[in-house]
Amino acid sequence: MTKHQKGIHHITALSGDARRNAEFYVKSLGMRLVKKSVNQDDPGTYHLFYGNAEGSPGSGLTFFPWPMAQQGKPGLGEAVKVALAVPSGSMDYWVERFGEVGIDFDGPYDRFGQQAIGFKDPDLMKLELVFDEKVDELPGWDKGTVPAENGIRGFRGTTLRLNEHQATADVLKNLFQFEETDQKDNAWHYTTDAPIGGSVIIVKGESKPSANGRGIIHHVAFRAEDDEELKSLRGKVIDMGLNPSQVIDRHWFHSVYFRSPGGVLFEIATDGPGYDVDEDPDKLGQKLILPPWLESKREQIEQRLPEIDV
Repeated sequence: MTKHQKGIHHITALSGDARRNAEFYVKSLGMRLVKKSVNQDDPGTYHLFYGNAEGSPGSGLTFFPWPMAQQGKPGLGEAVKVALAVPSGSMDYWVERFGEVGIDFDGPYDRFGQQAIGFKDPDLMKLELVFDEKVDELPGWDKGTVPAENGIRGFRGTTLRLNEHQATADVLKNLFQFEETDQKDNAWHYTTDAPIGGSVIIVKGESKPSANGRGIIHHVAFRAEDDEELKSLRGKVIDMGLNPSQVIDRHWFHSVYFRSPGGVLFEIATDGPGYDVDEDPDKLGQKLILPPWLESKREQIEQRLPEIDV
């Protein structure tokens, strides 16, 4: 497992069709499908995990595909964009790649001192590629559709749209060791030293109509080194007057959930055990994996899930 660093652990969003989602992230963007499982609270729904070559913390973009879900409309109190980090010299490749696979994009533009291009996935979730020299030396996935030297290394971070920034900023700083490093107009940038997952932008926005549904980011998870730190951070959440869940065993990590002061659902997730606890690292994502407590229901679960072959 990679060395523990402070930052984002994973980000989970809602999508529509599972096959279309997998084809976009695996075939078009070249990410690795590191785990094919189910929503543990709704086992008739997939939970698809995409990541970097190792599926390491800081790279996990995960989805609950609900094919009948309405189109979501992000509002205030939500994470509204996911930033993916790619090597600093890969812009020409990605511009050509997006042309080949038919992805419209905006930019390049400046994202707090780094060049980025913005685009949307098939369910209209906002994404951006950030050309980041901090990931130039990190290994790329060499068995995907994108050459390893240009591939996505993990998150740069996420953008939150809030009515007020300070209370959520205090959570980022006091719990997760982010620091405010820049501010422009109604946007504040918070970072850690982590090469992946170390950036959160808070944008102060105005209220507008919103709706839950596909394309909406469900929660943002931040890293805890182990169970001991997870319990310590849970205590700090209580001390801040917030209302955390009990520790939940997600099999590949242990989690605590709480609603941030700005309304975004945050999770704290341990780095381990990791996605290779129940699969060979070379074969991650190739078959449906269920946590032990759902294994007895495998036949019924498999009958409800569409085939995904990427």
